Amino acid sequence: MKILYACTEAAPFAKTGGLGDVAGSLPQEITRQGHEVHVVMPLYEKVAPEWREQMEFLKNFDVSLSWRRSYCGVFQLERGGVTYWFLDNEYYFKRADLYGYFDDAERFAFFSKAVLALPEQLGWIPDIIHCNDWETALIPIYLLDARESSPSMTAVRTVLTIHNIEYQGRYSRDILEDTLGLSNRYFHDRLLSFYGDINLLKGGIYAADYDTTVSPTYARELRYAFYAHGLENVICENEDKMCGILNGIDLALYDPQNTPGTAEPFSEDDLSGKSACKAALQKAVGLNEEPDTLIMACVSRLVPHKGFDLILEVLEDIMDLDIQFVVLGTGDWKYQEAFTELESKYPGRMAARLFFSPELASTIYAGADLFLMPSISEPCGISQMIAMRYGTLPLVRETGGLKDTVVPYNKFEDTGTGFSFADINARDMLNVLRDAVSLYRDDRTAWERLMQRAMAQRFDWERSAREYIRIYQSVCDPQK
Repeated sequence: MKILYACTEAAPFAKTGGLGDVAGSLPQEITRQGHEVHVVMPLYEKVAPEWREQMEFLKNFDVSLSWRRSYCGVFQLERGGVTYWFLDNEYYFKRADLYGYFDDAERFAFFSKAVLALPEQLGWIPDIIHCNDWETALIPIYLLDARESSPSMTAVRTVLTIHNIEYQGRYSRDILEDTLGLSNRYFHDRLLSFYGDINLLKGGIYAADYDTTVSPTYARELRYAFYAHGLENVICENEDKMCGILNGIDLALYDPQNTPGTAEPFSEDDLSGKSACKAALQKAVGLNEEPDTLIMACVSRLVPHKGFDLILEVLEDIMDLDIQFVVLGTGDWKYQEAFTELESKYPGRMAARLFFSPELASTIYAGADLFLMPSISEPCGISQMIAMRYGTLPLVRETGGLKDTVVPYNKFEDTGTGFSFADINARDMLNVLRDAVSLYRDDRTAWERLMQRAMAQRFDWERSAREYIRIYQSVCDPQK
């Protein structure tokens, strides 16, 4: 099959979050499974010179969007068996950041139009265009017209993946014709209309041939208002063409036997190097070098939906457990201030590093004992998967991908890969943390068996790619 994977970020070229990780890994795995994948994304200013030097200029053409005709240059790069197409327009994409501008609707409408023009311009017609989040949700909508006006696009089908439904692309109806180039016939309840505004993600969900989310539990949660941010009815109306497919991680990139900067390699069969990694972490962040003290870690954006209000509610109780605590990340001021004060109060036991460093993150994953991730909502999450890969046991709230990936410890059956709690309740989280600390102190053998089971999990992209391929095939040939 031929798949055109449309995204607005992809590692290692430009990324801000989970979408970038997915777009950097999933297309390569689909290629390895025998399919032809082209990834298309904007040529941002952030794309480094080292990548630009490897690009080949293919051609340029004009993109029509409402009354505008705008230049679009196409650059190509081959990597990991995947062809990457970068769409160049300096007016829209030569900016300091990827998102967050007043004209984002226009920027990504241009991108969506350009993506649909690309197959005919380059003589490569895909079977599937795989779209991601609201920024590309216009592609299935624009394709409704393209199928009528362009015979070569008639058989092209679309899949839309919702990575985080909180971000929907909601705008005033005023932009419908002048900015998006769409007539009023697209403004109705089963397309773009949303309480008098335009909702691009909603329109894409209806227009796409199939919709996916990034974990099975998240797909079920989106039927409820608490998680769906107003789109619960839209999800329910489209649930016959929707499913959740769990994201994966790059097992070669996150390998405790071969991670640059790891103090000593270790594996599920030989955990001896973990103690050296723990000592290296304590030294790196200024914690007391105490090999028998449990280290709990958070590597995260410090924002409410990541569960930091739960942590703040019981901070003193957590420190009363006589553990060490390290936090890495940036975010809301109140969380940063609270962790800064805690570090001053508990020197040698609390380390707050209020920035982000991939190198320090690797040191934390490899050296910590417990990874705290009490998210209020979490579409998938990869931090818990990375932590398990390094034998750092996750303690999570049972939501989204956290529920799908972490099996709670059962001391009676000696099963599980981590710890979990269900309700959004700080005391429930604290009680589970107390149980984890007790297990660590009282039964190190059981703790190590738990580590080994966690490390044995294989959250790779092979499984996810097979599921996406199955969906692509069913969309292209509904009889199968």
